[in-house]
Amino acid sequence: MANNFTLKDLANTPAGKLNQHLFSVPGTGTAEKKKAKYNNQKVDVDGLTFDSKKEAKRFKELKLLLKAGHIGFLARQVEFLFNVEGVKVASYFADFCYRDAKTGEFIVEDVKSEITRKLPVYRLKRKLMLSIHKIKIKEV
Repeated sequence: MANNFTLKDLANTPAGKLNQHLFSVPGTGTAEKKKAKYNNQKVDVDGLTFDSKKEAKRFKELKLLLKAGHIGFLARQVEFLFNVEGVKVASYFADFCYRDAKTGEFIVEDVKSEITRKLPVYRLKRKLMLSIHKIKIKEV
């Protein structure tokens, strides 16, 4: 029996949703257009898609800091799990994670507008990050 698993099926998996850039060709209009929830505009930088111009700008700044040696590494869209008694109850995706080269401090950073900083779900996840992972999110 043949399995008719398509690229569209793969794009709709959790891993596919995190890597939508793999399923569209920039500039061809093949990606589905969806109105942004907070009127942000998606931006492509270095082949990566960012949720807003502000997030893309911050990525460029962090890349310069990395190149200058002020930060030790740079990762984006890092998932943090919130488990209760071994059961995943939620997760949070940090926009950026890096290590301060001078202090060695691990930094979790989120690019937020004033509106999204006040959302109850984000505020809860910010508290869970501090409570469970002992990490205070740096908001920019």
